[in-house]
Amino acid sequence: MNLTRRSLFGLILATLLAGCAGDATRKSNPPVVFVHGNGDTAALWHAMAWRFESNGWPRERLFALDLPYPLARDDDAKPQAGRSSSAESMQHLAAEVARVRKLTGAEKVVLVANSRGGNAIRNYIRNGGGAATVSHAILGGTPNHGVWAGDFSPGNEFNGKGPFLTALNSAQGPEGLEVTPGVAFMTLRSDNYDKFAQPDGRWIGQPKMQTHVAYDGPTLKGALNVVLPGRDHREVSYHPEAFAQTFRFITGALPGRGSIAPESTIVLDGRITDFQGTSPNNLPLPGASLEIFETASQSGERIGKAVHAKTVGDDGQWGPFNAKPNVSYEFVIGAAGFALTHIYRSPFPRSSNIIHMRPARIVDADREAASVVTMNRPRGYYGVGRDSMSLDGVNPPPGVPPGVAGVSAAKLKLNERAVRSVTAIFNDERIVVRSWPLKENRLVFAEFHY
Repeated sequence: MNLTRRSLFGLILATLLAGCAGDATRKSNPPVVFVHGNGDTAALWHAMAWRFESNGWPRERLFALDLPYPLARDDDAKPQAGRSSSAESMQHLAAEVARVRKLTGAEKVVLVANSRGGNAIRNYIRNGGGAATVSHAILGGTPNHGVWAGDFSPGNEFNGKGPFLTALNSAQGPEGLEVTPGVAFMTLRSDNYDKFAQPDGRWIGQPKMQTHVAYDGPTLKGALNVVLPGRDHREVSYHPEAFAQTFRFITGALPGRGSIAPESTIVLDGRITDFQGTSPNNLPLPGASLEIFETASQSGERIGKAVHAKTVGDDGQWGPFNAKPNVSYEFVIGAAGFALTHIYRSPFPRSSNIIHMRPARIVDADREAASVVTMNRPRGYYGVGRDSMSLDGVNPPPGVPPGVAGVSAAKLKLNERAVRSVTAIFNDERIVVRSWPLKENRLVFAEFHY
């Protein structure tokens, strides 16, 4: 079965006419475990968790897995420093499900994934005992039939003709399904706007290669296959439309609230991790320091002294920090071997303990600049013509190409020495930063929530 955005709007309208949706259906809330994609972190799920919470889901029944080594190996069968195999990803997921079931007392959990996270979920359900512990599996943008399918990198986890996906997609049950019977599966995909479901290999550095993968590559025989037109590879998991479909699939009704409900008391926490090291990972970075400053939303300038400061220990935790509603913040990370990293964030509407952060390094190509400012959108990509966006008035921002949205960071190199305000805009979110000098070993980031 396939649903489009028009179908979704019809469901929303019917739900609104019927009254407040979902209240009668949530007599109990199963634990939900979110699983991030290749190279990503649990931090990408915080806005999704906020939406669940805003519709009555208890915070203590929402979990986000951080894979210690989130990047897939070049060859799934060959050990590679700083990379994980499909089997290792499945083992970490299985351990997290066991922990969550023990903690909550639940017999079964719901698993929600973006991209590579769906590989771990399918593998766990089919080969790791998950058929007995998972009620629902929601896979957003998972390349279920590969990012490519052919002779290129034959042992890679993302090769649709490789051993991993060939085995995972082999027929199951009397109906020859691609999903494991007994678990409810839903896939969320774009129409033709997913960078990893394209006919050519541009987004994997092989522009002349025919991938032999269709736009509907993420669909699975036996799943509810939902289309979100115009949504990119990450948005099919993290966008409000993806949340609405995920909530409906789990509960049987659309959410009663589309926006995020603000909290009056906001507590933030997370870990500082070493993703840009010689062995990229989501492991804690002990000894890193963090300072937090309130900033003026119109100028990015600091308001007073640091409101929180900490040198993190072995667990990497930088909080807890009691944030003020409607206040913008600057997070400054210091760590040996890294630039002093200034991360500006717009006000936080709710609490979260997965506000993970990574210090950055200066690349050689940028060293002649006076200042470098980057705007990040971790939960989606920048779409020229689709999104309203600019960096210091430049639209599209530097480095954002036309066509399929596939870039989540835009970098501006400034030559002027004076420190000034720089504005980053993405749709309804606006962040103003300060252009800290590169010669002082400083890098500046504006990071969007949504």
